[in-house]
Amino acid sequence: MAEQRTLILGGARSGKSIAAERLLAGEPEVLYVATGGDDSGNAEWASRIALHQARRPESWGLAETIDLVPLLDSPGPPLLIDCLTLWLSRTMDSLDVWADLSRAGLVEERIALLAEAWSRTSRLVVAVSNDIGSGVVPADAGTRLFRDLMGRLNTAISLRSDTVLWTVAGRTLPLT
Repeated sequence: MAEQRTLILGGARSGKSIAAERLLAGEPEVLYVATGGDDSGNAEWASRIALHQARRPESWGLAETIDLVPLLDSPGPPLLIDCLTLWLSRTMDSLDVWADLSRAGLVEERIALLAEAWSRTSRLVVAVSNDIGSGVVPADAGTRLFRDLMGRLNTAISLRSDTVLWTVAGRTLPLT
């Protein structure tokens, strides 16, 4: 079983989601929180969703939302939030930040609210997030902003977590 608040970081296709599912495998009931939306019409995205769904026990529930604060603030079964990277992207979409980068402060406010809810939750919660800050500095301002906000989000959640894990090539290591 996981500590109360666990963050699992890693690169794309590193095994983060599988590690999160393993941490909660012994729980009779889990609410899987999918933050990516359905991206209607995208066959690749539909295939990825189908793979995730096939791995999950039938007893697990599903919530497709980026409205994470109410879930963290309410009692209920353990949460598996997959993933914070998509939460950030969709939050930026909802606030129209891509069209007006000066709106980034609104995203930072949402990050702060999420981090506070993460801190106070009484639920067992595991979140998955991509660590994208170790690569090349993006050429365009929007992608640089996303990378910077992703770093701030991961830091805010990490500092409020009981456990932080790093996943690479299917191996998961604790960060201390």
